[in-house]
Amino acid sequence: MAGNETKRIATQIIQADVDAFLGFKAVPGYQPINPAFSLDTVTELHEALRAADEAEVHTQNAYAAARDAATAAQWKFHNAMLGVKNQILAQFGPDSDQVAALGLKKKSERKKPARRSKAAT
Repeated sequence: MAGNETKRIATQIIQADVDAFLGFKAVPGYQPINPAFSLDTVTELHEALRAADEAEVHTQNAYAAARDAATAAQWKFHNAMLGVKNQILAQFGPDSDQVAALGLKKKSERKKPARRSKAAT
């Protein structure tokens, strides 16, 4: 009803609403004119909110588990490829075409270190 309903409401505001709801449940003789604000309707909305929060927590936990599994798989693959590169270097030598096939530079293609001359003062 107020504000941008596509953005999350601050946790403090929702907690204040839940606290008010708990007090609202204890009000005797409440009979609203608008049935959208009846105790039964608001109770259903509160239960829907709790179910949505629970589903969100489960989804966040599943996402975190999937992220951890993906990270572990990345590291296993990366470490295996480092081992493959070392094995290719050991088996075929640092100046072989097989080394170049892995995206590494051949030893002969590396720039030779240049001597620095002393700067004249």
